[in-house]
Amino acid sequence: MATAEDDPAVDSESLENPHSLLWMLFNRKGKGKPNGKKPPTEEKKHYLDAEYTKVRVVDFDLKELVVLPREIDLNEWLASNTTTFFNLINLQYSTISEFCTGDTCPAMTACNTTYYWYDEKGKKTKCTAPQYVDFVMSSVQKLVTDEDIFPTKYGKEFPNTFDSLVKKICRYLFHVLAHIYWSHYKETVAMDLHGHLNTLYTHFMVFIREFNLMDPKETSMMDDLTEALCTPLPPQPQNHVTER
Repeated sequence: MATAEDDPAVDSESLENPHSLLWMLFNRKGKGKPNGKKPPTEEKKHYLDAEYTKVRVVDFDLKELVVLPREIDLNEWLASNTTTFFNLINLQYSTISEFCTGDTCPAMTACNTTYYWYDEKGKKTKCTAPQYVDFVMSSVQKLVTDEDIFPTKYGKEFPNTFDSLVKKICRYLFHVLAHIYWSHYKETVAMDLHGHLNTLYTHFMVFIREFNLMDPKETSMMDDLTEALCTPLPPQPQNHVTER
């Protein structure tokens, strides 16, 4: 199965919070990628603005939705949720797909990371964002509809590699969500769909954290957003009206 990896040119220091003093000092020295281009993270992350992060479509703790029910098999639970996230993230991407073109997104990027696609033969390919997303969705669609991998018939066993395949799928889907936030958040806000995106991202992140489906290093670029969204919102003030 094909895999995707982070750009090796990106070092760990470049993943620090862009609002930190270290980041500013880092950029003042003119240090960047070998090609001399400034890292895109100098741009303001609009999705971190409080006016946007507070927008959700639900107001309860999403952690309650991901906890494994006592009577459900773990693999069944992982399969059900993974398939659901695939469908929802595919749908979320479709809302901005007309803005994600080879011209606007010549590479699959998120923050200062470039994702490459590896085909089944291990060939590394740098492709446009829409091409990468198409590879992701086609690959995942093939997996979740394979009865030998995601069995739906009673009594059929999950393969021994199921856990690793779920982790790989989650990794792909995270790349798509990160790209939407990084490159197409303005369009999402313009369509008033940022509440849906925020809720989907939060739900997905608490799910992968609950079952350790991704290495924290792979999601660290979005830690600032994850912290903002996974922190419970303060209770809304109630309007106490006394009827007379």
